[in-house]
Amino acid sequence: MNENMRSGTSHTERDTCAEVIPLYERLPEKRSSGRRVTPAPGRAGSRRIGRIGRIGWLLIVFGVCLVPWLILIAIELPASSAAAHWRVTWAGIDALEAGGLITLGTLLVRGHRPHAVLASATATLLMMDAWLDITTASGGGELSAALVLALCAELPVAALCARLAIQEQRRWS
Repeated sequence: MNENMRSGTSHTERDTCAEVIPLYERLPEKRSSGRRVTPAPGRAGSRRIGRIGRIGWLLIVFGVCLVPWLILIAIELPASSAAAHWRVTWAGIDALEAGGLITLGTLLVRGHRPHAVLASATATLLMMDAWLDITTASGGGELSAALVLALCAELPVAALCARLAIQEQRRWS
């Protein structure tokens, strides 16, 4: 007697059943005692946001705040420059930064942990933007503004993204 006959199912019934495989696994939540626990069923979408979730929301806010700036520089940058596509260049850099910050923040808020590559790329873009802002400033007030923006916004957010990338890499190594 074959296995199909013993189990009471036909060959076609057994072949049509499918196993559901999750696309990702949530890491266990960390309690205040430092002990990791697996979230209770049905609580995966709870409104409780931990430190990493708050950082995620902060990154989303930073990315969204870049959108008006992106529009402003696309309109206000000088039309004549040594670069043929000056406005497009700067708007493109800031669009990539905004996309990286919003996507990274969304991943963190939703609890998707594998984000090291995106965090690293976003940190790189922010550092590159700070560098280009400073080195292309004509001097005086423009240079001062570039330095303030780099020191108060771009480089601190880049450091945060780099830290997230390093932490995530260590977690999976």
